[in-house]
Amino acid sequence: MNYRPSVRVVDATLRDGGLVNDFRFSDEFVDALYKTNIAAGVDYMEFGYKADKTMFDVNSFGKWKFCDDDDIRAVVGDKNNDLKVAVMADAGRCNYKQDIQERSNSPIDLIRVATYIHQMPTAIQMIEDAKKKGYEVSCNIMAVSTAQESDVQTALDMLGQSPVDCVYIVDSYGSLYPEQIQRLAEFYKNATEKYGKVLGIHAHNNQQLAFANTIEAVADGVDWLDATYGSMGRGAGNCSMELLLGFLKNPKYDLLPVLKFIETYTAKLKDEGVVWGYDLQYMITGLLNQHPRTAIAFTKDKRIDFSNFYNETVNHE
Repeated sequence: MNYRPSVRVVDATLRDGGLVNDFRFSDEFVDALYKTNIAAGVDYMEFGYKADKTMFDVNSFGKWKFCDDDDIRAVVGDKNNDLKVAVMADAGRCNYKQDIQERSNSPIDLIRVATYIHQMPTAIQMIEDAKKKGYEVSCNIMAVSTAQESDVQTALDMLGQSPVDCVYIVDSYGSLYPEQIQRLAEFYKNATEKYGKVLGIHAHNNQQLAFANTIEAVADGVDWLDATYGSMGRGAGNCSMELLLGFLKNPKYDLLPVLKFIETYTAKLKDEGVVWGYDLQYMITGLLNQHPRTAIAFTKDKRIDFSNFYNETVNHE
């Protein structure tokens, strides 16, 4: 019944959730989410991506695809509270040297570098750049369920020798089970403890295991926990903030503001036709350890021929 003071909760609603509505959140939604995170005691709020505007058309996305400092500042003001601001920088998709300013001139506290294994040299450069500019820095190694263990070990050693603060276990395809999370946490911890790094988890809900995998990770000593309001996120969505705060025993976290936000704002998005959450097509790609892009296309096409989709997906392997 006790709690671990080192646990940190990271709200990824705007960033992962933005993948299902092209980051077109109203200013009212973002302002209310920020205030709710403060009231709920959440530790970090991820506003979105620092995407390269030469690679992505600014008119095709809402502003949280790019997270200009002035847009964040318009929400957070003078930041006289404990909630820290995070953004994600994708390796190869972020002009980080230009678009990430010195920490002293920015409302951002944490840069979350996201990378695939083969991009590790770029990710390390990004981490070093962000740290030099004064930020906290974390790193998400994506699609770890498809990577060779020896490659993951090499990546962890590279991160260990970098100035990164936190390394994430990321179940990009929602394919992992709690016993696999337990083994991965032990594997990652061998590296993170050796180098004095913190460990985090980012789970997807393709097999309705995002919450189960997250609480398994907590039991295994993982400290930074990603969650989203109403489980909003790409495809099947993420670990639900409401489930996670209900589970954590630290009295600093308050579930009531989260429930009020979901009933007022998140439910409205669903009513407006924004689609995310567990469904059979996402279960299938999760079971087969595949990227959910085919399931996302299946959803957009309003298909319901799940058995055909299963056959297509199996044969695609």
